[in-house]
Amino acid sequence: MITTLVLTDPIFEELEQIARLPVETAGVLLAGIARAPNGDMRLLGRAMRWVAQDAYLAREGDHLSIASHGYVPALAEAESLGAIPIWFHTHPGVGSHPTPSIADRQVDQDIADLFRLRSGTDLYITLIASPSDGGVTFTGEVNFGEGGKVSIDRLWRVGDKWQLTNAFNSEAPQIPAIFDRSVRAFGRDVQQTLGALRIGIVGCGGTGSAVAEQLVRLGVRHLSLIDADTLTESNVTRVYGSTPAEVSKPKTQISRNHLMSIAPDLECQTVAAMVTLERTARELISCDVVFGCTDDNAGRLVLSRLSTFLVTPVIDLGVLLGGDGALASINGRVTTLLPGSACLVCRDRIDLARAQTELRTPEERIRLENEGYAPVLGGIEPAVVTFTTSVASAAINELLERLIGFGPTPRPTEVLFRWHEREISTNIAKPRPGHYCDPESHKTGKGDGNPFLEQAWPGA
Repeated sequence: MITTLVLTDPIFEELEQIARLPVETAGVLLAGIARAPNGDMRLLGRAMRWVAQDAYLAREGDHLSIASHGYVPALAEAESLGAIPIWFHTHPGVGSHPTPSIADRQVDQDIADLFRLRSGTDLYITLIASPSDGGVTFTGEVNFGEGGKVSIDRLWRVGDKWQLTNAFNSEAPQIPAIFDRSVRAFGRDVQQTLGALRIGIVGCGGTGSAVAEQLVRLGVRHLSLIDADTLTESNVTRVYGSTPAEVSKPKTQISRNHLMSIAPDLECQTVAAMVTLERTARELISCDVVFGCTDDNAGRLVLSRLSTFLVTPVIDLGVLLGGDGALASINGRVTTLLPGSACLVCRDRIDLARAQTELRTPEERIRLENEGYAPVLGGIEPAVVTFTTSVASAAINELLERLIGFGPTPRPTEVLFRWHEREISTNIAKPRPGHYCDPESHKTGKGDGNPFLEQAWPGA
């Protein structure tokens, strides 16, 4: 079981600045929560509420004392939002460390029951931060009502740049010698992050299989592959790791077998089902990043909402070839979905009418199409390995750029390729006011409520 705290740039920067103050500082982090089927837990930062100055009874470099009105208003806000309140404070100063003191444990005993009562859960969660050369170091605990507890293992910063920080005193994994050339390119920290990231890939066809192979060769060792389809004869020309002997086998199985031959130490979960099913979509809760390599509108609709509600970066890929037997246009797209950026719906990258049709059973589709109540779905689109691989490489570049930090800032959230014209363009799009991806809608980081992602699911 892995517990991850996910923070957007604004919240992370607040905590980093406060940790550098010379006196202890406290506050309440309002968070959503998402529990994955494998037991992983993600705490999703939504807002930070600091203790007002007049609520400090004592405040020094090594201790503090706070009146209840310093945190009770934040508990009320958490209750109204349906959020979990996380008790946060700093251990400031050069050489300090964020391990709980005896006084900290006493405070936890004093306020835990009130925090549980106001949040309506059996959880009491703490977080301590100290300054470090690289930003902040931290410890955290999730305490359960029956007396058990788990540590917060990692902090995942999501914004213009992405950063994974392990809890204080965590052991840094060894980097195998096979990655020497990569380490020379972007350093040990990024290589260790690649090895620790949990990445989901939705769609294991031409783009998805290319993304998966590049990730594994870069050092990613935790993958979740989702695809409901089996390999066809025409897929063999594009799907990495496939051969004619594997036609009719699940694409996820083919991809996993191939990737394991490259990296026997790979942890690779496969789900041979559509991401438009709730139980399948929930498998992505434990992921730090998701690559959308599906070619259906309904699947993209799920991933678009998942990015907002779970604060999970989604890198969505698309390739469109024009021409009937004579290639006339070659278009590619890589869209990065982040908190505060436009979703795929706001960007008009999803055909909502087709998405509704794709959510239906094949029999329902045919009936509604014949009756004129649903758009006829397109036929088989042209596809070439050269271009599916090109857009997959561009998507991997987005991941690396946000981990390493090269390139201009602010970074674009979409890259468009027109290979037939030898043109590349980028853009940054903002959410439509009032849409779920708009920060003012307060959906960001809401977690795994009911219904999941606040949408209707087939069979629900």
